Amino acid sequence: MISKLRRSLLGLSAAALALPAFGSAAALGPNPSLCAQGNDPSILVHVSGLKDRAGKIRVRTFTGNPDTYFNKKFAQLRVEYTVPSVGPVDICVPVPGPGTYAVDVRHDANNNGDTDRSDGVGASGNPKFSLFNILFGKKPPAREVQVSVGNGTTIVPIIVRYL
Repeated sequence: MISKLRRSLLGLSAAALALPAFGSAAALGPNPSLCAQGNDPSILVHVSGLKDRAGKIRVRTFTGNPDTYFNKKFAQLRVEYTVPSVGPVDICVPVPGPGTYAVDVRHDANNNGDTDRSDGVGASGNPKFSLFNILFGKKPPAREVQVSVGNGTTIVPIIVRYL
């Protein structure tokens, strides 16, 4: 009986460890339970630095040739959600398998669908770049933005920066 209870408690502890580390609110994403379970390759993007809670958040993942990172034609996945009014902004993104990825985030603050001066941007690794760099085609070096994803959930904190 004690052995069963101990196994149950250990199982609950393991399940708690698999939950997103950045908050108790459910993550956004096409399959948020994927990150909560933590068994399959996925990226939990934790977005911070938002200047307000208006508009939409777009997250894209890239894999393959680093020269194609941040080129919309080569995005592995693109998801977009209304910014939650409160709580953490965590977005669970499935990836096809273990490997090296890059992630970018755009906060379309005025929700107009265009990239403009009110928008904020960020990337995995939190390199020092801004929307100004993006508008002029300057990308951060691949080595600064690459994320290694294994068989579980990889947490990627991204700080959004504005002009």
